[in-house]
Amino acid sequence: MIKTEQAIYTVIENGNITSPSGFQAGGAPIGIRKHNKLDLGWVYSEVPASAAGVYTLNAFRAAPLLVTEESILEDGKLQGLLVNSGIANACTGKEGLVNAYTMRQAFAEQVGISVKHAAIASTGLIGVQLPMDKVMTGIQAIETDGEADDFAQAILTTDTCTKQLAVSVEIDGIPITIGGAAKGSGMIHPNMATMLAFVTTDAVIPADVLQQQLKTTTDQSYNMITVDGDTSTNDMVLVLANGKAGNKELNPKHPEWKKFCAAFQYVSQELAKKIARDGEGATKLVEIRVQQAQSAEEARKIGKSVVASSLVKAAVYGADPNWGRIITAAGYSGATFSPDKISVWLGDVLVVQEGTPVSFDEVEASENLKQDTVVITIDLQEGNAEATAWGCDLSYDYVKINASYRT
Repeated sequence: MIKTEQAIYTVIENGNITSPSGFQAGGAPIGIRKHNKLDLGWVYSEVPASAAGVYTLNAFRAAPLLVTEESILEDGKLQGLLVNSGIANACTGKEGLVNAYTMRQAFAEQVGISVKHAAIASTGLIGVQLPMDKVMTGIQAIETDGEADDFAQAILTTDTCTKQLAVSVEIDGIPITIGGAAKGSGMIHPNMATMLAFVTTDAVIPADVLQQQLKTTTDQSYNMITVDGDTSTNDMVLVLANGKAGNKELNPKHPEWKKFCAAFQYVSQELAKKIARDGEGATKLVEIRVQQAQSAEEARKIGKSVVASSLVKAAVYGADPNWGRIITAAGYSGATFSPDKISVWLGDVLVVQEGTPVSFDEVEASENLKQDTVVITIDLQEGNAEATAWGCDLSYDYVKINASYRT
């Protein structure tokens, strides 16, 4: 059990997107990806669910994203979700948009839901039309009673592992469950990236409240990760709340609202960290903790800037305690702070104190940079705000993977 100042929630062993009541999921190989890999996944709710979504800020927005946004705006409800991997259906013109609508219609008919309650998502190669014969054949074979692990596998591209979890939190004396699955490995950068995340809960919560909470949570989780500084065309986070738990309606006036928010935040943050840890070619998760900033926004600016720095990432890969790269990235972040107050730690080794370098054990500092999770702490001594950003190191394999992505 994990305890926080605001809530007590339980991490469910082998939890997934179907851990909340009333959700099913599955996946299948339909021939888009090579080697018979799973590449079509779906999620189904027994009843229409309150829905919320956040999307990429890239000017090139993929056709599936446009269609899904339209569905949610219809009445704030979703009951089913279809995802394909291997081809992004982005930058595909009118044909791509028609294909996205066709997928939504066929999926809705197959699982017996209203078309306005169906969402779709795609991830993979940009600028290529979907093989609609394979997609339609796959949709027609969908049975709502599938395996959640297959869904988590079907949404991957260059990922090396699935990313899923679930937690339980007691609200109104009733156990509420929040589950999720995500994908993302490359083209990951704050303000959404080539990542997809899907969260389900059996809580009773209206769509507008869910949307606001998702936006708040995204700024502290998915928008605080980076792998390579590239923001993609298909990024999307969707949340479905089907109300099957039967609690009193959740909103900011509910006496246990903060408990739900803490559990929801944990799921989103853990999914984001799993994406960062699985960055293409990555060997380590990098966590940047910014403390005593003037505001959370200033702290986030610095955290994002440092974790996105190619020089910092390369130094972490080589376990080189080159703290100059850290303060340089903080300096060009655009945040307001006093350079003569900043202190920096590599793990528990102090390397800069109030803007001045200090003597430190380089061997010990280097060992801290060799850990699976590398923690860099930056103390600004400017206020009480803080933020954490996550990323990964930059290895030779990143170039290898992306030099031959299409071939």
